[in-house]
Amino acid sequence: MQHQQQQQQQHQQQSNMAQSKGLEAANYQNQALYARLGNPQANAPVAAAAMYGNPGAGASSGQGAGNIAVGHNMASNGVPVAAAGENETLYQLMVELFSATNREQALAELSRRRDQNPDLGVALWNAYGVMTILYQEIIAIYPLLNPPALTMPVSNRACNSLALLQLVATHEQTRMQLLKANVPQLLYPFLSTTSKAKQYDNLRLTSLGVIGALVKYDNHEVISFFVATEFLPLCLKIMDIGSELCKVVATFIFQKIILDDGGFNYVTSHPKRLHTVLVILNNVINQMVVAPSGRLLKSVTKCLIRLADNPKACEEMREGVSENLRDSTFAQVLAEDVSYRRLVYQLIIKLA
Repeated sequence: MQHQQQQQQQHQQQSNMAQSKGLEAANYQNQALYARLGNPQANAPVAAAAMYGNPGAGASSGQGAGNIAVGHNMASNGVPVAAAGENETLYQLMVELFSATNREQALAELSRRRDQNPDLGVALWNAYGVMTILYQEIIAIYPLLNPPALTMPVSNRACNSLALLQLVATHEQTRMQLLKANVPQLLYPFLSTTSKAKQYDNLRLTSLGVIGALVKYDNHEVISFFVATEFLPLCLKIMDIGSELCKVVATFIFQKIILDDGGFNYVTSHPKRLHTVLVILNNVINQMVVAPSGRLLKSVTKCLIRLADNPKACEEMREGVSENLRDSTFAQVLAEDVSYRRLVYQLIIKLA
């Protein structure tokens, strides 16, 4: 009976807080989730009470506002006061996502603070309605892609949503759930754009960041997903015509795909597909003659080394790999970067 009364009081408190902010009470039903942000073992009602504006609720008598019980710089749940304050800010920002008026600013602030709590990705994934909001933010700009009508502020807002998706893609507890929900396919329309305007390039780069976060852990299931969903043509196109940063990330992703046996077999099993890949890798090399990029050169060379494990690819590369990789075109990079020099020697030995 007493427990039921406490639940009714908590529900009334949530409703009052929701009404004061112009939100639905249902948007406040995430107290256990928000407690996860501050401390996985923390008392959920305590964290919830702090979120709802009653920091003393749920604490034992004698603990004052803010739930400070241990020394001057520790909260009762063992979280430093500074960290607890930061967590409270993250809680509030997540709540503000449900307000159409405050959403854009909340997205920007959450994106800016995304490195301040390692469990933010878990909280975003499990929070009631939050992922739906992020999907809506992404889908809303599809009509602006073709014909190109995207403005920089709209692009920045979408990029903030994508940056939060990257948190979910990075965390080990939510990575595979994001993949199994087919969320990466929502980003493919952004990757298929060809406009070189900065607002479109930022969109492509941030989308690649989400995919890069998924593939960097060398999981066969992840690689199989991107092979099966025809991501590779989009990746290769960006390697060919994208900005330098987009090329770097796209080439890194391609390298991760072919390091997996399934991805390697997919690329090398069809002669036309293999030839297309080698042509694009040569294009990337030749495009760097004017402005060499050490990072990109190393990524491309690693891709060539891996492809040389296939006899047909190795034979074609002996005749078709760019001469710029063998001569003195990138002499300065060779002289300054020992790791790149080793990669070039390794490739030359494989092709000998």
